[in-house]
Amino acid sequence: MSPNNLAYSIILGVLGLLGLTIVLGSWYTIDQTQRGVLLRNGAFVEVVQPGLHFKWPIIDAVSKIDMQTHTFTWSKMESYSADQQPAFLKVSVTLHVAADKVPEMYARFRGDQQAAIDRTIAPHLNEKVKVVFGQYTAARAIAARGQLNADAAKALTEAIAYDPVFIIESVQIEDIAFSPDYIKSVEQRMQAEVEVQRLQQNLAREKVQAEIVVTQAKAKADAVRADAQAQADAIRFRGEADAAAIKARGNGEASAIEARGGAEATAIRAKAEALGQNPQYVPLIQAERWDGKLPATMIPGGAVPMLSLTPR
Repeated sequence: MSPNNLAYSIILGVLGLLGLTIVLGSWYTIDQTQRGVLLRNGAFVEVVQPGLHFKWPIIDAVSKIDMQTHTFTWSKMESYSADQQPAFLKVSVTLHVAADKVPEMYARFRGDQQAAIDRTIAPHLNEKVKVVFGQYTAARAIAARGQLNADAAKALTEAIAYDPVFIIESVQIEDIAFSPDYIKSVEQRMQAEVEVQRLQQNLAREKVQAEIVVTQAKAKADAVRADAQAQADAIRFRGEADAAAIKARGNGEASAIEARGGAEATAIRAKAEALGQNPQYVPLIQAERWDGKLPATMIPGGAVPMLSLTPR
C-alpha cells in the first residue's frame, strides 16, 4: 500500500471513530432517582426529567443531580438543658433536594450535596437544636423525645425557609449523653420513685385486704342477725300456733261441757217429771239397788229397815 493510501485510510478511520463517538455521545439517560441539568456552552438550558434524551455533541453537557433521601449525622453537639445540665447530643437530619431547586443546586453547589449541607444546614442546625434543647429540662428531654424532635425539625425548617434548597423530612436527636453525676442523680430519683410506688401499692393492697375483712365481718354479722331473726320468727310462729290450738281445744271442751250439762239437765228434768207422776218410783229404785244384805249393826230400839240401799 502506497503512503498516500495509508494516510487516507488513517484519516477515514479517525473520522469514522470521531463520528461514532459523536453519535453515541449524543444520547444519554437520566435515572428515576435523578434530575438532569442541561447546559449549552456552559449556560443553563433546562431541567431534564428521567428517561432517554438527546443532546448536541460538543456544545451540550448534562449534569446529574441526586434526588434521593439521605440522612446526615452530627455527633457530640454540646448543649445545655433548661435546668443547666450539660449534654452531648447526637443529631441526624433526613432530607432531599427540593424538586424546584435543582437549577439552584447546580448553580451554587454544582450538585455537591455535602457542600450544600455544610453551607445551608449545619450552621442553622447547630444553633436551633441548642435553642430548642435549652427549652427542655433534662428529665423532660428524655421523657418527651418525640416532641423534642418535632420542635427541632420545625425550628430548622423555619430557619432555612428563605433558602429552601432542601426539604427537611425529619430531625432526630438520637442520643443525649448527660454527665455521670446527673445520670447518678437520675438513677437515685428513679429508685426513690420506685420505692414510693412500691409503698403505694402496699398501702393499696392493705386497704383492699381491710375492706375484705370488713366485708366478711359484715356478712357474718348479717348471717347471725338473719339466723336470730329466723329463730325469733319461728318461736313466735310456734307460740301463735300453740295459742290457737289451746284456744281451739278450750272452745271444744267448753262446748262438750255445755253439751253434757244440757244432757244431764234434761235427764234430771225427766226424772223429776217421773217422780211427780209416779210416787213409787223412789222405792223402785231402792229395791233395784239393794244388794240383799241386812245391816251389820243396828241401833238399840231402832226399827229394822226392810232394805239397806247403798250406791253401787
